Amino acid sequence: MSSSPQRWARAERLDAARMVDALHAQTGVRLTLDGACSGGQVGAAYVRWADGRRSVLKWRPHSRAEEMRAGPLAVTEALRRAGYPAPATELVTQVGHAVVIVQELLPGRKIDRFDHRSLDQVLQLNELQTGRLSERPDIPAVDLHLQDDGAGYCLHGPLREHNRRSAALERWIATVGAESPPPLTEADAVHFDFHPGNLLADGGAITGVVDWDGAARGDRRFDLVTLRFGLHAQESGPGVAQRLDAVLDSLPEDILRPTWAHLSLRMVDWAIRHFTPSDVEHWLDLAEQRVS
Repeated sequence: MSSSPQRWARAERLDAARMVDALHAQTGVRLTLDGACSGGQVGAAYVRWADGRRSVLKWRPHSRAEEMRAGPLAVTEALRRAGYPAPATELVTQVGHAVVIVQELLPGRKIDRFDHRSLDQVLQLNELQTGRLSERPDIPAVDLHLQDDGAGYCLHGPLREHNRRSAALERWIATVGAESPPPLTEADAVHFDFHPGNLLADGGAITGVVDWDGAARGDRRFDLVTLRFGLHAQESGPGVAQRLDAVLDSLPEDILRPTWAHLSLRMVDWAIRHFTPSDVEHWLDLAEQRVS
């Protein structure tokens, strides 16, 4: 027996028109909506400034502006100083329980087919994340939520109640959490949602990495595990996933095991709450490949 996605709360979606009005009321800045950004589960929108320049409006519900400035936004600024193609932040405002952010619109389009050239560039970018937060020990570390729930994601209850496969996976995840020391406390910059949908490219060259809302301090290789889950959701070139698997095989067990458990929890929980039973099985198929 499987649980229904409607049993569990879904993620809140961005109401872009309301956020634009709220920004104007609180800051005096008048932005004009210019259409919704494609993809994503929470939503983003294109906006125009008075001078016609385009930017991207995003929101992060149940967050505080000061925490965003001291965490994810500080991570992107540290990377930008190193030449990393992350967007500049142009405006940050608290609107009720949510943080509204306006960021630079980077050039390029989302990658439709992730190929070997894409992987080569991603591995180079991942190396660039190494040690970038060595002077910012105040930036919070990645939280894997292996034994507790995240704020609107990484919920354990849906896995425990959905079906036997998901319940068995949740028991393994909790066991990994109990057996693992606090992981990923290094000084690397971690994107946290590093999948092809958050990569922009032009002519095959990656021009930007977007959606840093969950960025934190940790081990940069976390993002390579996230990328592997991202490749499971879209088309990639022949042998690309297998090549990335070989990279993951070389990771230390104390990095790979808890990170794989986290991504398994995150993706299976999200599928249970937002998608169909067949989507849940799709993510369980990948998650179980490294359960041991």
